[in-house]
Amino acid sequence: MIGLHHYLVVSAILFSVGLVGMLTRRNILMILLSIELILNSANLSFVAFSAFLGDLSGQAVVFFTMIVAAAEVAVGLSLVILLYRRQHTTGVKAMETLKW
Repeated sequence: MIGLHHYLVVSAILFSVGLVGMLTRRNILMILLSIELILNSANLSFVAFSAFLGDLSGQAVVFFTMIVAAAEVAVGLSLVILLYRRQHTTGVKAMETLKW
């Protein structure tokens, strides 16, 4: 039977992959995808604990986290489009040119 421990191990693996991707990648799109992996690992932990404890508050937190993640994607992609239009690249180093 799949227990809480299994879900937490998968969540830790997702978090680790997302963290390594965020720290090693130099492409903004890949960094945004890595941040999404980290948020999804947190969501998996919330849902697993919510099901284990029989409380729905963890699932409510996941709902709000998904809203924040959708807003993050919208803002992040708009920055990527702006950067690509100005610099014709999606590298992290080119973000310095967007300063005042």
